[in-house]
Amino acid sequence: MLDTQNIDIEENVRYVSNLGGPTLGYSTTSGVTILEQDGLFFKDLNQNGTLDRYEDWRLSPEERAKDLASKMTIEQIAGLMLYSRHQSIPGLSHGWFPSTYGGKSYEESGAKPWDLTDEQLAFLAKDHLRHILMTVVESPEVAARWNNQVQAFAEGAGLGIPANNSSDPRHGSDSSSEFNAGSGSQISMWPETLGLAATFEPSITQKFGEIAAKEYRALGIATALSPQIDIATDPRWFRFNGTFGEDSKLSADMARSYVDGFQTSEGEKEITDGWGYDSVNAMVKHWPGGGSGEGGRDAHFGCGKYAVYPGNNFEEHLIPFVDGAFNLSGKTGKASAVMPYYTVSVDQDTVNGENVGNSYNTYLIQDLLRGKYGYDGVVCTDWLITADETASKDTFLSGKPWGVEGLSVAERHYKLLMAGVDQFGGNNEVEPVLEAYQMGVAEHGESYMRSRFEQSAVRLLNNIFRVGLFENPYLEIKESVRIVGSPEFMKEGYEAQLKSIVLLKNKNQVLPLQPKSTVYIPKRFTPIGKDWFGNPTPESFEHPVNLNVVAKYFNVTDNPDEADFGLVFISSPNSGFGFSQEDADQGGNGYVPLSLQYNTYTAEHAREVSLAGDGRENDVLNRSYKGKSVTPHNKVDLNTVLETKAMMKGKPVIVSMLLSNPTIVEEFEFEVDAIIVNFGVQDQAIMEVLTGVVEPSGLLPMQMPANMRTVEEQFEDVAHDMECHVDSENHTYDFAFGLNWSGEIEDNRTEKYRKIR
Repeated sequence: MLDTQNIDIEENVRYVSNLGGPTLGYSTTSGVTILEQDGLFFKDLNQNGTLDRYEDWRLSPEERAKDLASKMTIEQIAGLMLYSRHQSIPGLSHGWFPSTYGGKSYEESGAKPWDLTDEQLAFLAKDHLRHILMTVVESPEVAARWNNQVQAFAEGAGLGIPANNSSDPRHGSDSSSEFNAGSGSQISMWPETLGLAATFEPSITQKFGEIAAKEYRALGIATALSPQIDIATDPRWFRFNGTFGEDSKLSADMARSYVDGFQTSEGEKEITDGWGYDSVNAMVKHWPGGGSGEGGRDAHFGCGKYAVYPGNNFEEHLIPFVDGAFNLSGKTGKASAVMPYYTVSVDQDTVNGENVGNSYNTYLIQDLLRGKYGYDGVVCTDWLITADETASKDTFLSGKPWGVEGLSVAERHYKLLMAGVDQFGGNNEVEPVLEAYQMGVAEHGESYMRSRFEQSAVRLLNNIFRVGLFENPYLEIKESVRIVGSPEFMKEGYEAQLKSIVLLKNKNQVLPLQPKSTVYIPKRFTPIGKDWFGNPTPESFEHPVNLNVVAKYFNVTDNPDEADFGLVFISSPNSGFGFSQEDADQGGNGYVPLSLQYNTYTAEHAREVSLAGDGRENDVLNRSYKGKSVTPHNKVDLNTVLETKAMMKGKPVIVSMLLSNPTIVEEFEFEVDAIIVNFGVQDQAIMEVLTGVVEPSGLLPMQMPANMRTVEEQFEDVAHDMECHVDSENHTYDFAFGLNWSGEIEDNRTEKYRKIR
């Protein structure tokens, strides 16, 4: 007999239990009913009164996916291939992609924060979209309620295919917040990916994956657009801090652990082959590696579309994928999805000789990824690669159709399909996909294109079946609130933060400091600028740290004469994106250096002729910036260190650096007594290291260059090829270097990963 349990009346969700099988969740508003067969219960997702194979949870995900794909119309499959643009919950009324509710802004509409926007209703119904990228959410409760609204709508449409919600990494630390072992947060806080690498302990990264997956599922997220496993072989790349550093072996081990943590379900949570209700699909990025952009420039921008290989080192960039994400220790075997990068991997197509964006390249996707390495998971493009480019080369908000700028939007979709891609990132509209289908029919026939579409549909559906969304995509609100940011998870994240902090310098063992000694912390000036979306950022002059947190460890003074030591907080130099519209307007080629030093840098040792360029009439073939200068936006950080040194009159000066890239420290290192670096931690974690509550154990996941000459002369595609900084204590800031209270760290981690030079 059917026994339904109404868990949450407001959400209109009912649950049906199967003895020895899954609990089914369905919405009373969707029209879906429950079928009974052989004493078991199943959801009638297509509402035809019959148990179809795809509705039968006793079958394998693969069998179910093939059956469902065969029943889908071309329009439905085309919608399944879409991956939405960024969705804020509630929807933003301004910005990049504004949202409306009944034609009004959120503020004017009276909508609840978890209501669906007009845009979401449209792409779910008209475009058959089922993959949604979530960004900011107001709270775990709002996220859970929004998920239930989306799933109820999707369940009642067509074949009842649930939404596969996803997220970019969302576990960074709020530096100013205080850690309390008994309290929770909106989500657990961890160091950035580069900070996980700095622990040199893959087990910590796996624990992060396990916890993050539980929190993701409690938010309604079943796919992670991570990890970023490019090896960051050029130190200037602005996405360096999203990687596991420059070393291929460390990156492979970290990638394996990260994906295992995210994808593996155990015990009663497992459905089959390690997949289940605790699993989150991991979309590893960016095949075949995006860390070798010429001059360190990034392919989000038109100025950085080319990845170059002057060291002939293309193969090493594949190691984190082939040996890591595609070679898991857990039962799920390999990452369920892959995202190629925007870049044109110059002259790496040995079959067709094409220099086009990686997703468009048949050799890289079909021959190499799918053929040589046997990968049969989902391949999803990076966002907006099918859209048209804008005129400006330093704008993030642009289409990125690198190498195929001359094709129409529909032709780009068709070329991607023929290259072996399954999904189009940042595309809400189904029409170009349908146009691409018709192009294929004209060239190959209806049967061929139907088969090609079903091939991608099976891959995409498989990832939805494996995590149990067809049986129950709904969330219990109170349980979501309990799980996300729970004290247990917060504690794990905080301990990882502590282990990620690296001590670089400790002259005369000035650290650890005496608790309740007196500290002077200068305010930090930040000039007017813009973020990487192009939005203006205001000038500020404020303390760079939460003084209430500091006061629990030290006495704080604003008078350097009263202080026992000075503590200066700085960040890696920020010199922009490598392109200057002003230079272009004045008749130059527009290309300028990226700098890792604080003082103004003039590129005397840069290439005379760039390795790549665009010969089109409106672009630049030679992208050399030799002889040009750039001044980092935060040059004042260096001035603050040196001014504090003078004000302290011989008393110790300690520098705390937030690193997003390898940084040249020669401009100030000899002037200070101690340097600690972090990759995104709470202020409290820094205080606990400074006072000796915790002994530092982190190691550098990259080299710290001696100067900009070695940066210019290194090869963009080669790791560990720079002259490293040697400090006043004769320590070399090389990969896997770090200090503890006893001196340079030598342990099983350094033995395993350190390079012999």
